[in-house]
Amino acid sequence: MALQIGRYRRDLLVLCEELVSVIIGESHVNSELHTYVEEYENATIRFESLVLGLSESVLDRKHPDGWSSRQIIHHVADSEAQSYARIRRLIAEPLGSIIQGYDEGAWAENLVLGYEKIPVANSIAVFRSVRAATLDVIRRMGPKDLTRYGEHSESGRYPVMRWFENYVRHPEEHAQQIERALRELL
Repeated sequence: MALQIGRYRRDLLVLCEELVSVIIGESHVNSELHTYVEEYENATIRFESLVLGLSESVLDRKHPDGWSSRQIIHHVADSEAQSYARIRRLIAEPLGSIIQGYDEGAWAENLVLGYEKIPVANSIAVFRSVRAATLDVIRRMGPKDLTRYGEHSESGRYPVMRWFENYVRHPEEHAQQIERALRELL
């Protein structure tokens, strides 16, 4: 009888250690999610503030090595629309569902899509809407959601964490691109 009690005690200690590990791990993941949510929200505010402050006269100034501010705004809106659909597929559809890629350069050059000509107001509205709706989703995510993945049509396995890496700071990176271009062109 004493041996069994000892064995159960060891099993209980192992179970307690595993439980503590899970709790600490889950706490770390929740902290990481909270950080992503804050960064996502801050990048949204930063990009929107910058582009709303651009005058029509600077929208079409094109940096020799890149796009104009107008093209960047349209690209970011379209990319965020892709992001909006991708995170929903990753969270709601069966594991391994297809995440379709797209050729952002072809979209930017397509005359019908009008990256070089059409006003930016609708793209800013798209950006604002899809980022706000996606923020609602990522605020509700938990550690289990981070284990989900899809299959990207161009790059293979596409886990939720890659989605975070690709999209959390995406607008911030383009805000910096616009600022650099404007500094060099003014």
